[in-house]
Amino acid sequence: QPFVIMNGSVVLVFLLGFGVNALPSPCDSEIYCTGELLRQVQTAKLFDDDKHYVDMKLTAAPDVVLEAFRNLTSRERNRVLPPATLREFLHKFFDDPGTEFEPWTPTDWHEKPRFLSKIKDPDLHGWAEELHLLWKSLGRKISANVSDHPELHSMIYIPNPVIVPGGRFREFYYWDSYWIINGLLLSEMTDTARGMIENFLYLVDRYGFIPNGGRIYYERRSQPPFLTLMVKSYYDATKDKDFLMKAIPTLEKEYRFWMQNRSVAVEMRGQKWVLNHHRSFPYRPESYTDDLELAEELSPEAKEKLYMELHSGAESGWDFSSRWFVGNGQSSSRTTLRDIYTSALVPTDLNALMCLNERTVAGFHEALGEKSEAMQYHQAYVNRLAAVQEVLWDPEKGAWFDYNLLTNRSEVAFYPTNLAPVWAGCFNSTDMALRSLQYLKQASGALQYPNGVPTSLKDSGQQWDLPNAWPPLQQLLIQGLSETPSEEAQELAFELAQRWIRTNWLAYIKYEAMFEKYDVNGDGKPGGGGEYEVQLGFGWSNGVALQLLDEFGDRLTSAAAALSVFPPLALVSMLLIVLSVPLQP
Repeated sequence: QPFVIMNGSVVLVFLLGFGVNALPSPCDSEIYCTGELLRQVQTAKLFDDDKHYVDMKLTAAPDVVLEAFRNLTSRERNRVLPPATLREFLHKFFDDPGTEFEPWTPTDWHEKPRFLSKIKDPDLHGWAEELHLLWKSLGRKISANVSDHPELHSMIYIPNPVIVPGGRFREFYYWDSYWIINGLLLSEMTDTARGMIENFLYLVDRYGFIPNGGRIYYERRSQPPFLTLMVKSYYDATKDKDFLMKAIPTLEKEYRFWMQNRSVAVEMRGQKWVLNHHRSFPYRPESYTDDLELAEELSPEAKEKLYMELHSGAESGWDFSSRWFVGNGQSSSRTTLRDIYTSALVPTDLNALMCLNERTVAGFHEALGEKSEAMQYHQAYVNRLAAVQEVLWDPEKGAWFDYNLLTNRSEVAFYPTNLAPVWAGCFNSTDMALRSLQYLKQASGALQYPNGVPTSLKDSGQQWDLPNAWPPLQQLLIQGLSETPSEEAQELAFELAQRWIRTNWLAYIKYEAMFEKYDVNGDGKPGGGGEYEVQLGFGWSNGVALQLLDEFGDRLTSAAAALSVFPPLALVSMLLIVLSVPLQP
């Protein structure tokens, strides 16, 4: 198999299966990221989820496993193993996913964090106690064996235990962890939160950025860069200047990665504005057959472009949405995932986040008395403000919209991220925030749903579209509105918080579970669509719910007339059995 040189390092180019000539592999492992074994196992569809195989642990050295595989295939006429033989091979040389962990319970968990006293509704108070308890079940500590023998694992070793999202997401995920950490800090689990942040600092020092998640097949893509805000949340809770001082150089290193590798210059009226977008390579071992089947009958060049755009969409965190499709919210009635073009869009939320990061790092330097460094990042913030206003703000509609680099115009479809600059404080006048409030209320059409604000208004079958509502987007929207100096905005923030808490609460009563996303059309109905079944757990859902309960707990109500008190878990289980409540995504 041929090699290419990229940035001075040797990177394996994988040709088998995907039929492309230029894409680097997602990692250097011939077990998990490239090669004939990966191709045969995934295309045989031995598991319901492609992620299953690439999460399995080796029981022998990679060279031994690959040699055994070659010996087996050499006996086959077409060098392809039958599914039964593949199963036997995997049983001999691999352990099931999840064996990389050792038992661990957070040592800083305790029963009665102070925020619980703010919650007046007895049902919600009891539910918040259950959410607080869930941190124990989502805690994971990586075995020392992963550090001692990394070649046997797809897991990326990190030194401290973590809280994971849940379900198929067994390892850490980058942007999920921001809301998890905020929830942990409310639960007064500062040691666990600090350990997770230190893991991310370690990863930036190792890779130059933070991978999408804790597996080697994520090594060449990131997710929205929330590390700076994690550090801010921890610093606000602890006022630990020593920790802040140690963290800043690494925060700046991550910032440089995004500016050097994910920036684009947009020319407007004779002036160039530097903003950020998602552009990453190559393909996804954890979704191998999905991508392979999607690219059937395309030319090699079109396949390569499709895999890159899918990879970029995964980096955005919105994997996937019609937001990234050709035509977007305009004329996309017949577009599909094949029409994805993530890298051609300059996203409002990514740039709002970068704007907030610049302002936050400037504030960190100011707090440490480092005036020249503070001025440098303040100037970057000022430049970003101007770029966001010039490129993303629509003065007629009164909101911010993704900018299309192919058509050189805004994409004016609704997404909650149209108000991301309000959350980030990335606007030049309060009037812009107030105008975006009116856009949301009058023009967007997004507030007609009783159970949350949908991710988009297009029902494409993708999970980051109607009818799904996602916790981080609810929190960004609600926080932005609640911090706007307008009684109307603050009241809408409370109303949206009430809708979201009620949706989460009703689902918890029905299923005794928290979900990664919810359906805006059904009271207490989990979301669906996309590449996998809706997942339970769920880290960021718990964190967002706790934040809303902390901020609005004196006013929020469960609105569950049938249950006057929070039912104990045993009663919930009995009700599930008696009523046979189906779990339908």
